[in-house]
Amino acid sequence: MCRHAAYLGAPIPLGQFLLAPAHSLEVQSWAPRELRYARLNADGFGFGWHGADGTARRYVNPMPIWSDVNLPALGDTLTSPVWLAAVRSATSGFASGPSNTQPFARDGLLFSHNGFLEDFVSRVRPDLQAWLTPDTEASIGGTTDSEYLFAVIRQLLAEDDLPVEAALGEAFNLVAEWLDEGVALLNVLVSDGERIYATRHAINHECPSLYYTTDDDSFPEGAQLVASERLTESDLWQAVPEHHVLILDPHAPPELLAL
Repeated sequence: MCRHAAYLGAPIPLGQFLLAPAHSLEVQSWAPRELRYARLNADGFGFGWHGADGTARRYVNPMPIWSDVNLPALGDTLTSPVWLAAVRSATSGFASGPSNTQPFARDGLLFSHNGFLEDFVSRVRPDLQAWLTPDTEASIGGTTDSEYLFAVIRQLLAEDDLPVEAALGEAFNLVAEWLDEGVALLNVLVSDGERIYATRHAINHECPSLYYTTDDDSFPEGAQLVASERLTESDLWQAVPEHHVLILDPHAPPELLAL
């Protein structure tokens, strides 16, 4: 499990998104309010953005976010119209380390997963590996269920030419088949550099928390944010409905689609 968040709007410094809010991801690393199955998110953190050429970039650290002495300077220096970040509470069996720290960045996409796939190694991964192409599997650098899920989504996008929201739905359908009667928590954030896609979903379980806003005074006018927990005390944050995908687009109001 983890806590994650994303920002879309006028360019802002990283620190305004990641560090400054009263209930920022930094605070959620040691004082989360709605985290299940853990008490802290101390197993690493990362943030992602897109370069001028559209390349997805990431900075990850397997240590707790509060221990990174470089972060305040990065927060003041780096500016982007799109940010995606996560603080990690590692699922048992998935070691800490840079390769397992989110967000992941590949094929022009940033990706973060808050959740888990039950019995991933013994039940899900064999079927998942048989489904993936060798090239897609070879691109996986770590061992987590999250990165394998990202690989499934990337392969669906590459082979079937689906919109991101459709690829997410199809990926979750495949996971349900591989799980049989197992449990999966599937809150996902994806950014292609232009839009943010966020899901609040679970299989055979209650969904983890997820909120969004377009009216927070702590951010530029028109900014759109989504987060596992409200980043500020504003009462304008709304819960994403369970089993829905939220699409944030700079040129349109938020869109909610049933999964």
